[in-house]
Amino acid sequence: MEKTDAILALSALAQSTRLECFSRLVKALPEAITAGDLATALGVPQNTLSTHLALLAQAGLVSSERQGRSILYRAEIQGLQSLVGFLLQDCCAGRPDICAPVLAALTPCEPKGTCS
Repeated sequence: MEKTDAILALSALAQSTRLECFSRLVKALPEAITAGDLATALGVPQNTLSTHLALLAQAGLVSSERQGRSILYRAEIQGLQSLVGFLLQDCCAGRPDICAPVLAALTPCEPKGTCS
C-alpha cells in the first residue's frame, strides 16, 4: 500500500458513520448487507449512507454488487489488511520489538470472529 492509499483509507474511517458502517460490514462477513438495512441500522438517510459507502469503496474498504433492485455491500478485508500492514511496516519500520505489542493485541481474535 502506498502512503496516499493509506491516507485515503484512514480518512474514510475517520468519521463516525463510516467507521460504524465498516464495523458492521466486517462483523457480517462473509455475508453482505443491503444499503437499506445499513441505513436503517445506522439511523441515517439512504442518500447520506450512499455517500459514505462511496468513500469507503474508493478507499478499497468496501465492495458492492447489485442483486435485483438492491445493492449489497461487503467489507473488503484485504483493504483493512493492507492498511494495517502499511502502518506496521511504516510506523514500526519493520522492527519486531516495536510491532510485538500490536501483534499481540491482535492474536486474541478467534476464527469465529470473536475477539477478547
